[in-house]
Amino acid sequence: MTPAIQSLTGRPAWKALEAHFQKVRDLHLRQLFADDQERGERFVVEGAGLYLDYSKNRITSETVSLLLQLADECGLRDKIEAMFRGDKINITENRAVLHVALRAPEGATITVDGQNVVPEVHAVLDKMATFSERVRSGVWTGHTGKRIRNVINIGIGGSDLGPVMAYEALKRYSERSMTFRFVSNVDGTDFAEAVQDLDPAETLFIVSSKTFTTLETMTNAHSARDWALKGLGGDTKAVAKHFVAVSTNAAKVSEFGIDTENMFGFWDWVGGRYSMDSAIGLSTMLAVGPDNFKALLAGFHEMDEHFRTAPFERNLPVIMGLLALWYNDFFKAETVAVLPYEQYLKRFPAYLQQLTMESNGKHVTLDGAATDYATGPIYWGEPGTNGQHSFYQLIHQGTRLIPCDFIAFVKTLNPLGSHHDILLANVFAQSEALAFGKTPEQVKAEGTPDWLAPHRVFEGNRPSNTILTQELTPNALGKLVALYEHSVFTQGAIWNIDSFDQWGVELGKVLAQRIIPELESKTEPELNHDSSTNSLIRRYRKLK
Repeated sequence: MTPAIQSLTGRPAWKALEAHFQKVRDLHLRQLFADDQERGERFVVEGAGLYLDYSKNRITSETVSLLLQLADECGLRDKIEAMFRGDKINITENRAVLHVALRAPEGATITVDGQNVVPEVHAVLDKMATFSERVRSGVWTGHTGKRIRNVINIGIGGSDLGPVMAYEALKRYSERSMTFRFVSNVDGTDFAEAVQDLDPAETLFIVSSKTFTTLETMTNAHSARDWALKGLGGDTKAVAKHFVAVSTNAAKVSEFGIDTENMFGFWDWVGGRYSMDSAIGLSTMLAVGPDNFKALLAGFHEMDEHFRTAPFERNLPVIMGLLALWYNDFFKAETVAVLPYEQYLKRFPAYLQQLTMESNGKHVTLDGAATDYATGPIYWGEPGTNGQHSFYQLIHQGTRLIPCDFIAFVKTLNPLGSHHDILLANVFAQSEALAFGKTPEQVKAEGTPDWLAPHRVFEGNRPSNTILTQELTPNALGKLVALYEHSVFTQGAIWNIDSFDQWGVELGKVLAQRIIPELESKTEPELNHDSSTNSLIRRYRKLK
């Protein structure tokens, strides 16, 4: 148990922020920009190749100063150092939190229990690279001697969302002669559709499960095994040529029929949602090659170093984390929209949902006390410009305050006429429209009838960040993911919660294991659930 510490809401900076909020809550961004002609140049920060314009937030210089004071009072600097040192900051599981070690360069030293883990990390990366080159070059062949042309990653949660997002984000860099698919849902449709048009002789499965016991993953893995063997004549020796594992359970891997030489390990100090740059990223490396994967890791590391060393007032993840807290806890905004204006990042908001909400969806502090403040806003989003024609209406004219993160790139990977200028014009226009809106006077000046005018007024004062960088490269993707990882860390550190456990996913899984045999029983089972659950089980059994 950690010793009880001062309540967050009792800290001087928090109390000062409460008083300050009452003064600035009704200030409009129109007024803030009118009063400060250089606001758009002052409220910006640049680091690790990313440019963050946070001027269109409902803040003043005093807001920023007080938020930075809160970070200091909460010991954010010490908490950052504790993570990078390998201290066991995941207190409920007594584990270090060292996703930063996954991208540390060779020769670095990061210790857990007195042992430098960096050489182990690079040994796994080297093993992944060797395997990837063999598959990509055609040296590794399937059971019948055919070249591997299809790779299917089987995992769930962090073992799926990271690889899927990275594959889509880096598709421009992928080996186009190969097909990559991802199976996560225990719904049989997910697997059936993934293999529908594939030849088992040309298909490699990556089974990603640390324990090799995850219900959804192993259900899909066994279906994949049956499918492969059926198409390969039933010889169980074929499994070793068509399956590899990302796991730490050698006994279970071997029992499945996978050669443990083709098992890629990772460590308990890597949380699933922080693992896309570990062996969980094997499908990513197979798709884009070892060199691009190394560039991805370098991008992660560059943002890690920026987070660790930059003064807080010029620290991108710290600024973003503090702004998220400002809206969540003072304006009572419940969600954040992440809006990448880059089609390759179409799965980035879904990836961030796990990263942010599994990390900070907590209701007690590190010492087990209930929080008296909100934690963990809901993250959601879609790529632009698609979202503009669906949910932007609510952001612009609805009754909810929804802070937005716009993500854009100076250069496109697919130049096509004026497409990219039009895309970027929409980024800048949307953040401008959200901030400044359109007044009743402006609407009437356009000749709008009085009865219609209220419908065409935009209140504005909707806050946003704009993140701008040069081009979507593997390196840039690493920086973007690490930016959000460390923003999540910043929020959790100030809320004094454990951002690295996920007990909330356990209860439903335990209850499902109890219900499965009740659904499958040949005889009528004795049910001891609540009346609703009992009734649903009986109805399903009757109808199936």
